[in-house]
Formats: sequence, C-alpha cells, structure tokens
Amino acid sequence: MKQIGSPMRLNTTIQIFDYWNKLRGSEIAPLRTQVEPRDIRHLLSSLFMLETSGAGRVTFRLAGTRICDLFGHDLGGSCLSELWAHGHEDMEKTAIGVMEHGIPALLNATGYSTAGHRAAFEIILLPLRDADGECGKLLGAIAPATTASWLEVVPLQFLALDRSRLLHEQLYPLANTTQGAKEPQAATSRSRSIADTVRRLMSSLIDDPAKRDAPFRHYR
Repeated sequence: MKQIGSPMRLNTTIQIFDYWNKLRGSEIAPLRTQVEPRDIRHLLSSLFMLETSGAGRVTFRLAGTRICDLFGHDLGGSCLSELWAHGHEDMEKTAIGVMEHGIPALLNATGYSTAGHRAAFEIILLPLRDADGECGKLLGAIAPATTASWLEVVPLQFLALDRSRLLHEQLYPLANTTQGAKEPQAATSRSRSIADTVRRLMSSLIDDPAKRDAPFRHYR
C-alpha cells in the first residue's frame, strides 16, 4: 500500500520497500538470510543485489531477468557505475553510503536506448545486514515508470540520474516487532537467501537448458 507523502510511485518499488521494512522490525536493516524469495516471487525478475568487491567497487552479485534484458547483457560481476552516463562513479558512492548508514535511497533516472528512445525509471536501494551485523550488501529494484514496447527489444545504453533522495521519513516503526516481522535467523533449507535460490535455479537451467522462465539468469 502506498504511503501518504511517499516519493515512491511504482508498485515494484513500493512492494519491495514495504517487505524490507517489515522484515527489519526494530533493526536498522534485515539480515540477508531473512529475505525469503517465495514471499516476493512476483518481484524477483525486477530485483538485483549489490556488494562491494575486493577492489572497493560496487558490483552486481545478481540481477533479475527483466533487468538484464533491459540492458541486453549479463550484469553479474559488472560495476554499478557501468550502467550510468559517463561512468557516473557518484552512483557507487551513493550505494556505499546506503550501506554505511543503513538508510535506503530512491533514485529517479532516465534510460536512453541505443536507438535514441528514452524512458523513466524508479530504482530503490535497500541495505542488508551480514552475519556480523554490518550492512554489506544492497537489495534493489528497477522499474520502468511507463509501459513501452521498445523496452522489450531495444537495449538501454545508459541511465542518467534525475534525482536521488533518502527514504528515512518512510522508516516507520512497527507497533509490535514480534508480529509481522521475522526474527533474525541463519539460513535453513526452508528459508534460503536469494543468492542460494539463484544458484539452485542456475543449476536447474544447466541440467535442462530448455527451462528459461527462472526469475534470475545471471550471477557470479
């Protein structure tokens, strides 16, 4: 449900933010292992996960099929800045800031295709805690603001940032953190992380190349 006064306008970003906010309870951010792919299966193809590489760059750990199709190539292992005009390394600084401070951010951007088309997008960055309590990864989503047939056939060449803002005002406290929010726990066979699910899906695709409906195709 859309919050009054929220800068988020699209169902994809609203739903993943609400899910993330519910999971975190009274914590600054949920644990990565708390994210249950089955709960957000309808969003998986529009989601991505970012992490910091050993070289200090922000890279894609995984990306949903819709995102990779938007850019026309695999994103696994590529730098976040590569998707933005002129490399836009400020985007990596923004992502690192979200991790360091544990405050989600919303980006409004315009995507430009190789054929000169343009489309507006909402992008959300949500911090995730590692086992040591530090926010070492980001869960994110990218969604087009309008339906455009060319997005299915013409890849985006780059994104240009229009506006960015922190979502601290939307971090509403839950009335009872013991209800509706999962307690932090280690991943089990019943509650797998998104990365674990991606690996299982990829193994399935390798065993049976005819399966092409998995929500994630690219990972490292």
